[in-house]
Amino acid sequence: MAYQKVNVPKLSDAIVAQLESRILDGILKPGDRLPPERALAEEFGVSRPSLREAIQRLVSRGLLVSRQGGGTYVTDRLETAFSDPWEHLIDRHGELHGDLLEFRRVLEGTVASYAATRATDADLQRLAKCVEELETAYAGGDLVSQAQADVNFHVAVGEASHNVLFAHLTGSLLSMLHRHVKDNIANLFAVGEVSEVLLAQHLAIWEAIRTGNPEAARRASEEHLDFVATTLTTLERQLERRERALRRLEGQL
Repeated sequence: MAYQKVNVPKLSDAIVAQLESRILDGILKPGDRLPPERALAEEFGVSRPSLREAIQRLVSRGLLVSRQGGGTYVTDRLETAFSDPWEHLIDRHGELHGDLLEFRRVLEGTVASYAATRATDADLQRLAKCVEELETAYAGGDLVSQAQADVNFHVAVGEASHNVLFAHLTGSLLSMLHRHVKDNIANLFAVGEVSEVLLAQHLAIWEAIRTGNPEAARRASEEHLDFVATTLTTLERQLERRERALRRLEGQL
């Protein structure tokens, strides 16, 4: 009687799958350094040669980067492959800012609605911490801290959606826009004190996710970005009128 050959997966295949899952789940983030080889081998319960083989395979595929004498890191290509060409275009072409906010409205509204139905207890704990950071940053009036807290909150919402592509796209987009977010906040403050409004909008997103209300989460996210877009448009029109008036005055002198 002939028996079928049993295919036993290689140990390095299992290690590769584990590391890939950690990257996809956001446990290992772009730029993170892997633990020392000895510690990682002990954690997985594998030999160091098997671990090295798995790491080399991920390096050859571009997911990990080895630095001579400096350890092994998760590549940032999952983010920069999207953001690099757009970052310069957005900086140089102001007309793209509206398109960018419109794209964020669609993306983040959907992401927030999924987060409201899928967030785990651990996700909610992380979001609660992000909300505390937002409240502290807005109370202190530090634009840099506000921008970072804003990014951290929206990235946490993206990861709470438990859709790998949504999470990575949100993270990539917001990492690229870190300076853009800061500029937005600075411009919003230039047209009046709106910190309470912005904070309240973030709290509304958080409350909808915390209570598991996907439609409210989507609506709160969309209203937040609508407010940003409308306020920035108002500012641009004010600046245009001011510049036009200055040109007329100069022409009369």
